[in-house]
Amino acid sequence: MTADDATRTKGSELLRLHQDPTLLTLVNVWDVVSAKTVAAVEGTTAIATASHSIAASFGYEDGENIPLDLMLEQVKRVVDATDLPVTADLEGGYGDAPETIRRAIGLGVVGANIEDQLKPIAEATRQVEDIMKVAEQEGVDFVLNARTDAFARGRDRDPAENLADAIERGQAYLGAGAPVVFVPARLTEDQILALVDAYGPQRLTTIGIPGNPARDWQQEHGVARTSYGPLSLNVALTALQELAEVVHRGGGVPGNMRLLT
Repeated sequence: MTADDATRTKGSELLRLHQDPTLLTLVNVWDVVSAKTVAAVEGTTAIATASHSIAASFGYEDGENIPLDLMLEQVKRVVDATDLPVTADLEGGYGDAPETIRRAIGLGVVGANIEDQLKPIAEATRQVEDIMKVAEQEGVDFVLNARTDAFARGRDRDPAENLADAIERGQAYLGAGAPVVFVPARLTEDQILALVDAYGPQRLTTIGIPGNPARDWQQEHGVARTSYGPLSLNVALTALQELAEVVHRGGGVPGNMRLLT
């Protein structure tokens, strides 16, 4: 069974957005209302789900604790809520990344983050190859955002060692067919320049955590995409908690509240 025409069109568009010199920015969502809210903002060209946020919304800890069927059901709701291309954070692939991607494509998903979890590089590279073979079989330009956890799991290592590992792994994943490589970390300008030099322009994706170089700087220096993971959910929850605090102090809703639903 191959992807339908709408899914193939969205896949080609998502790939184009990553290859365009304009930095692709994705504010991650976790349900239908967050997807519709973000999609309605001028300048939004694609939608990305955050696995951490979806898991948290159902009361699960991050790290593939939420059942895969429930994760995919929620992703499908997001896909159905928008006409924009949707890329899904699917953690490490739930034990069988290629099959998880096949199921996701069947739901209309045209991109995904898959973690390498610092598996042996040969194993992690083979996983990327198998995912891209599935995409080819399904007939879709699938944007695998091949995530390396070199920095995320290497906090106790020398940053230079993390950078060398991220370069080696990222180059291997690109060679195996992944369009882009995700290096989630607080990165310096020099580290980003080294990664872009190693991968090529429009091949590196970053996360929009405080302390990372400005988005305009990243665009100027060849970064393909930056996304916000679970930070967007935390921004929303901060606003909710602040409302509760204000109410308990005798106040009410802020005057700049928007009626979005």
